[in-house]
Amino acid sequence: MKPSLITLIPAIEGDELAFLQAMTNELSEEKLQSFVMVYNGKRKKADTILVGCILGFVAVAGIQRFMVGQIGMGLLYLFTGGLCFIGTIMDIINYKKLTFEYNQQMAVESLAMARAF
Repeated sequence: MKPSLITLIPAIEGDELAFLQAMTNELSEEKLQSFVMVYNGKRKKADTILVGCILGFVAVAGIQRFMVGQIGMGLLYLFTGGLCFIGTIMDIINYKKLTFEYNQQMAVESLAMARAF
């Protein structure tokens, strides 16, 4: 019996769990273990992104965008003061969506790596 993703990945949330289960349902137990190992190293927790958003609001605008690999948006936020704070405030409100989108990209990359093993 394959181990459950909820036991293998700490602090996983509902949308992310459903997305990962749909992606990994055809993987063998060995490939699933490889996927989880790679994915755990790449994924971000929503709380970490929220802290980055708050730091972006009070200190260095755009740090949250650098954290999720959006270098161009990070530079834009940095040079425009978080698009006059409006973009940073929107990121604080939508931090879970920002995290989920990043984690989706990392899941696709991790799945490709797990299938290659």
